[in-house]
Amino acid sequence: VQLQASGGGLVQPGGSLRLSCAASGTIFSVYTRGWYRQAPGKQRELVATLTTGGITNYADSVKGRFTISRANAENTVYLQMNSLKPEDTAVYYCNAGPPRSDGSYYPTYWGQGTQVTVSS
Repeated sequence: VQLQASGGGLVQPGGSLRLSCAASGTIFSVYTRGWYRQAPGKQRELVATLTTGGITNYADSVKGRFTISRANAENTVYLQMNSLKPEDTAVYYCNAGPPRSDGSYYPTYWGQGTQVTVSS
């Protein structure tokens, strides 16, 4: 059971990037998927989540700019990031876990991080 994140890089303010998180193991087809990020000197924070039923949740700071989506056939989750800002600079981590009854989930499995740097 593994998660592999990719797609990070250096982009100018206002630019776009798409992160990918590929999962191995069929168990991920029933798990909620998510993205977190951690900027230098800050705590890791939730960016976006996506349930198997298609319900999404976003941090206020990324609403309207980021979109999380899923390609079930590939067990891959994407994070499309548009209108990037310098404050989006962070290491981005994908995760997955079983859903909870309150609509949240247990972020059980984590991929390695991918660096996103927004700078001119």
